[in-house]
Amino acid sequence: MSQQGTSAGEVADHFFRHEGAKVIATLTAHLGTHQLQLAEDVVQEALLRALQTWSYHGVPENPAAWLTQVAKNLALNALRREQRWNEKQDGIAAEQERWLSSPAEDMKHETFADDTLRMMFVCFHPELAAEAQTALALRTLCGFSPAEIAAAFLTSEAAVAKRLVRARQRIRDLALPFVVPEPGELSARLSGVLHTLYLLFNEGYKASTGDRLVRNDLCHEAIRLLTLVTEHPATQEPRALALLSLMLLNAARLHTRTDDAGHLLRLHEQDRTAWDQAMIQRSIVCLRQASQGGGLSVYHIEASIAATHCLAVDAASTDWPRILHLYDQLLAITGSPVTAMNRSVAVARVHGPQAGLDALRSIQQRSVLEISHLYYAIGGTFAAELGQTETACAHFEQALKLATLPAEREFISRRIEECHGKT
Repeated sequence: MSQQGTSAGEVADHFFRHEGAKVIATLTAHLGTHQLQLAEDVVQEALLRALQTWSYHGVPENPAAWLTQVAKNLALNALRREQRWNEKQDGIAAEQERWLSSPAEDMKHETFADDTLRMMFVCFHPELAAEAQTALALRTLCGFSPAEIAAAFLTSEAAVAKRLVRARQRIRDLALPFVVPEPGELSARLSGVLHTLYLLFNEGYKASTGDRLVRNDLCHEAIRLLTLVTEHPATQEPRALALLSLMLLNAARLHTRTDDAGHLLRLHEQDRTAWDQAMIQRSIVCLRQASQGGGLSVYHIEASIAATHCLAVDAASTDWPRILHLYDQLLAITGSPVTAMNRSVAVARVHGPQAGLDALRSIQQRSVLEISHLYYAIGGTFAAELGQTETACAHFEQALKLATLPAEREFISRRIEECHGKT
């Protein structure tokens, strides 16, 4: 009956993170989005019972079915109590009771995947506030506790709990359907899902606040959810595959972005032999699939830029003219000052630091960038390469005032020390 060598705690944690989220989605599919809180509560209770039962009797042969069955029984009991408490309510629909009373062993992987995708469209519904979307997704799709969500976004557990309550109430008030949107609405809704997953990944790739530069867990959850999107026939679009390729390429380098002491390393300072080659190969397959079927998204171009970096044998072999061409395409589509700032680096690598500095200074809407330490750090780098030490030092000191993460502040401080060493 039990799986030898695996502790009940390890199995329970795995199921809470991933299988538990699937059970929440499946329960919500049958009970309705207005019962999302009930679905989360009974899965939480099922987990606690698993910890108690499995510790004594071992892990069952089919833990997912066990967890699902217990959650269904708990949900059925709760709904029956609710029905007796308020007989004026319609209570449990016959179809709901039939499904809750049926064995859980016949649940298929495809059913869980479909329900999880539908849950994704509920969590990332445009009627929910952006911060509520992320919190709800991490809670229901990724199995994060309110305390873990609070730690990830440097807020209080109470604030996250309130955010989740408001999100569930909003879902009930709007009676959001538990469905993948119809074809006429799907494109716009999928754009929102992809955008939010990209934000989730980026928060893991470079945290906006806190002591840690990288949050691996956020990156890998974004990849896991996006993989579900790319595997479903309704949402398997080239732009989704391109975004998955982009995430994989960046995730392949996550553990080389800092040294053992936590110091931030630039791309040319990273150990390329330590990059995750399996992840890079998977990303290339995704990018090839994304190139089929027409349509060029910003994710295609960003993935191509990342692939050019990852496929270079060493930093000196990087095809900077290709990267500059890709940035030109990206800037033509987005018109974003951030893209223009990143493009200035490619300009410098192709035409020299003075050309890079000129490109940086000629950016329209530069005021948007002047609140970011990156703008001054890039300008300082160009000035240092030109031998303009005092100007470089001034740029880096301004960057230091704006940087918030310890790793970034330490990195900029080293650049300032280098400048002072040359004066």
